[in-house]
Amino acid sequence: MAVSDIVTSVRPDISVLIVNYNVKDYLLQCLRSLEAQSPRRSLQIIVVDNASTDGSVDELRPLFPDVTWIPLPDNVGFGRGNNVGLAQCTGRYTLFLNPDTIVAPDTLDVMVRYLDGNPDVGLAGCKVLNADGTFQVACRRGFPTPWASFCKLFGLQALFPSSPLFARYNQTFRPVDATYDVDALIGAFMIGPTDVITNVDGFDPAFFMYGEDLDLCYRIKQSGHRVVYVHSTSIVHFKGESTRRSSMNEVRVFYEAMTIFAKKHYGRSRVLIGLLRLGISFRAVIERIRRRSRESITVLLDTMAVTLSLMAATTIRFGEPLGFPAYAYPNVFFVVAAVMLLSLVAVGEYVEYRPTVRRSVVGLLATFFVLSSLTYFFKEYAFSRGVVLMTIGFTAVVMIIIRGCWALYDGWRGQGKPRRILIIGTGETSERLIAVLRTAERRRADVVGVVAHGPLTSTEVGGVPVLGSTDWLTKIVSDVAASEVIVADPAVGHDDAMRFMMSCAGEKTRFHIASEYDDIVTARIINDVAGIEPTIQLSPLLRFRNRVVKRSMDFFVALFVLMVFAPVVLLWRTAWQRHVRRWFDILLGNISIVGLVPDGVVRAAGKPGLTGLAHVGRPQPLSNSAVVALNDYYVDNYSVSLDIEIILKHFLQRQRGQ
Repeated sequence: MAVSDIVTSVRPDISVLIVNYNVKDYLLQCLRSLEAQSPRRSLQIIVVDNASTDGSVDELRPLFPDVTWIPLPDNVGFGRGNNVGLAQCTGRYTLFLNPDTIVAPDTLDVMVRYLDGNPDVGLAGCKVLNADGTFQVACRRGFPTPWASFCKLFGLQALFPSSPLFARYNQTFRPVDATYDVDALIGAFMIGPTDVITNVDGFDPAFFMYGEDLDLCYRIKQSGHRVVYVHSTSIVHFKGESTRRSSMNEVRVFYEAMTIFAKKHYGRSRVLIGLLRLGISFRAVIERIRRRSRESITVLLDTMAVTLSLMAATTIRFGEPLGFPAYAYPNVFFVVAAVMLLSLVAVGEYVEYRPTVRRSVVGLLATFFVLSSLTYFFKEYAFSRGVVLMTIGFTAVVMIIIRGCWALYDGWRGQGKPRRILIIGTGETSERLIAVLRTAERRRADVVGVVAHGPLTSTEVGGVPVLGSTDWLTKIVSDVAASEVIVADPAVGHDDAMRFMMSCAGEKTRFHIASEYDDIVTARIINDVAGIEPTIQLSPLLRFRNRVVKRSMDFFVALFVLMVFAPVVLLWRTAWQRHVRRWFDILLGNISIVGLVPDGVVRAAGKPGLTGLAHVGRPQPLSNSAVVALNDYYVDNYSVSLDIEIILKHFLQRQRGQ
């Protein structure tokens, strides 16, 4: 056998498998940290890209020619994406690694040595840290059995974190700095023998995202292998970046994954599964409310405000708070509150934006006109327009007070204050970051100092004082109360950065690494730190009020057409049955009255339509590029008036026989 044949037949130590979706900035950092790994271990790196729209493959492939890139035409999810890459893995061990991670230089060497010494281990994970150096409890977990899930879903785990009885899911009663067997690991970092993983067929494709790591660990343990948490090395995980940059409903996907796992592995007891699903539904609702807690509280307070204002106005006008005729109650309370809330939602309050005085006043004006108009149609409720006017006036005053209290609360919590930022490094990147942060449109970034990595060669950088060296970083962070630290010195390796991070963990300071001198990373950090919104604007078709208006118009028009014309069409013109089915599709929400012409482009918004911009561009045949351009224009510039114009032009063309 030739020497070259022997070399090519040797398996790499680790096949690193990364599934990427729209996080090229984090992926860049992740791949750089893999380049800095111990040279004692040979790596095969595979990146499966789930149809990213941020140019991940095109921009990063030239920087990493030794990486195997597998771009997919559609987003198939985390599990399926990993299975695609798993078929290409040739290493002795396979590492499932998230792109939003930074791996310490010794991590892969430590994990290979542990696995080599413990051949009965099927999967192993390491210590996972947040960007501020704190521990991520999800990196070693128990299985979501009905009891463990119940304790997590209903808050018993949070109340008793040190109890082995109540804290089984996140294992918060166990030490962080010890190595031991666990039920499950986090999908951000799991490594095991490739043969063991392929023998259990990798991930279950039934899971789109979340839950697939639990399921894989479950099947690995059932195959007779151990699952182990190894504390002696660590990674940093910028949790949730892919889901944050997608239109995915993260809460819904997470709890649907828990349901799939429970039904698959604990489906024998219908009572337990029923209770678990009840808990999952309860927790999903609570989580949605928690994530929009301000909006939820404001809705409740506004509803109370308009109800009490109506009673106060009735007292002034009729001498008692329930001065309307008896038949008006409780309907009048429900109608007034519903009209007000719908009017506020229509102007963007609660759903699209945080509550503000300006939008609430506009919404209340709309409420007044709607309520006044309703009295023309329901004469028995036309008690007094003066009561309506006073109700709106009193409610406006209370709403201004409510929103003023929120502003005071933000000031008390410091949410409106600029973030205090330290920059490590005295070179050109630091100067550029300082300049951009200082000229940011939203001045939420206060650069309080620069820290040198090495000897102090200057007293200031970009007009910002140099406060000392990284030898005193923890004290400097504490003294200036820094909330963010940006590592902008290329001499600071990933091991140093992680050491700094862990030394400042008690300060809860978030770290960012921008030592690549790359616009990709810098742009993301400017966004994260300064709060500057991305330049990509949300399509009008994705805005809640526009979705409601468009869907309502489709539904009621389709319902009217089907009720009035479908029987006649079915009896006399069987050739029109295809058109009737299309109106059923509109009723069900599969297509829209005004929409897009199929052009092969996947968009985040827009449905096929009976008519649209590309339709009314006929009778001349349009090229596919013209159809794409018209569809893009419709998605980017949607409005109700545009829909009306398209419908009118459609009927005019029909009248002319075009």
